[in-house]
Amino acid sequence: MKTKSTLCIAAFFLIISFCFAQKKDAPVTIIDGKVNISKYHSHDQLSKMSKGDLLNLYSERIKVIVNILPNIAFATKPGVTMSSLGIPETKENKKALETNQEASNEYFDSTIEFQKKILPYSDTRDLIAAILFYEETLKSLHTYNDFKTD
Repeated sequence: MKTKSTLCIAAFFLIISFCFAQKKDAPVTIIDGKVNISKYHSHDQLSKMSKGDLLNLYSERIKVIVNILPNIAFATKPGVTMSSLGIPETKENKKALETNQEASNEYFDSTIEFQKKILPYSDTRDLIAAILFYEETLKSLHTYNDFKTD
């Protein structure tokens, strides 16, 4: 009986280590998370929204911008990996990318936490102007390739 339980425990740990080993080999994407917005708005549409809805839109746009803009020299869309860009997938490069993504997530989380507390005090007109500005910035990503020269 003791042998069976020992064998089961050993098999369990073997399966667990195999699962974790598979996750480490998966390619890490340069841009992670949601990087697009479902709808752009006009000033009139935003003017009809409640301040709570505007705050949510503002936060969504910040998240997309935080994920894309720092990595624009590499990619503007999700799914791009280091190997697809010709970057060697060394341990050091993977660690650098993971560290960058962790820092980006921490920055976004702290920014949103701050904005949840302070942003409700902002003027609705300024909030609308900021959302429109962010949306125009995100629209301009569609023309990013126009700036590349061969």
